[in-house]
Amino acid sequence: MASRVLKIATAVVLLSALAGSAQAQTSRLHIGPRISYQFDLEEVGLGVQVGVPVARHLEFYPSFDYFFVDPGSFWNLNADLKYRLEGQGLNWLYLGTGVNIARASAGGSSNTDAGLNLFAGLESLKGSVHPFGEFRFTVGDGSTAMVAAGLNFTLGHN
Repeated sequence: MASRVLKIATAVVLLSALAGSAQAQTSRLHIGPRISYQFDLEEVGLGVQVGVPVARHLEFYPSFDYFFVDPGSFWNLNADLKYRLEGQGLNWLYLGTGVNIARASAGGSSNTDAGLNLFAGLESLKGSVHPFGEFRFTVGDGSTAMVAAGLNFTLGHN
């Protein structure tokens, strides 16, 4: 099941990236820190995300979260596409999907699962620092949900 979800999600991400036009919604890269809460683990994590413009209203949106579990470790790596809704006053709202890889380790054993991300979020686009908040649901063998909030810093010049 996880392998099939991974293949489908990878195909969706690649096709969406290739189908987009060359005109990006913004020509500027964004990067920033995030804090997360994973509901199944009941743990807080710290991470980072990057926003890379692909096409109008579309960004490649990889992220990483490390959760502070005891004993052991747990982390998520995501390769997503984020689509900013069009329309007057709606560009602060985004939706997305992509691939999730989650790895848990404890007591000398480990487990890696793949899943499909579905998420929605809010992000201010004013200024060069953009606060955001999002809800993410990951579908797979270990389906779960999490919330994240953080800052995106704009890099480069217009």
